[in-house]
Amino acid sequence: MPASIGYNIPTYIMRTVTLYRPVGPKELELIQASGWREFPPRLPDQPIFYPVTNEDYAVQIARDWNVKASGAGFVTKFEVQSDYLSRFSVQQVGGALHTEYWIPAEDLHTFNENIVGEIQVIREFR
Repeated sequence: MPASIGYNIPTYIMRTVTLYRPVGPKELELIQASGWREFPPRLPDQPIFYPVTNEDYAVQIARDWNVKASGAGFVTKFEVQSDYLSRFSVQQVGGALHTEYWIPAEDLHTFNENIVGEIQVIREFR
């Protein structure tokens, strides 16, 4: 008989999905004000929050749209719990590169609660 009994304690490994979001300077300020933890609520004319699935697509939007619209564009990168994200489908909105999730604005608070770690700025365009 062993001198001590070991216990097998199940360990839950949180699985995440890496997503990207192109943003302009105003949205970036709001993200920073949250401590790099959440995206700001959508405006009334923005019923959907669109995080994208790959950096190249996020770069296209930040460089080609955000810079023209607001003078600067930024690519953010963040992790979301895969269990939560699995309730949404990836949407292809153009070529094979153009894939994103459509998160209803009313679900953004819950989406933010499922971000793991901080939102990072990985690219900047002016």
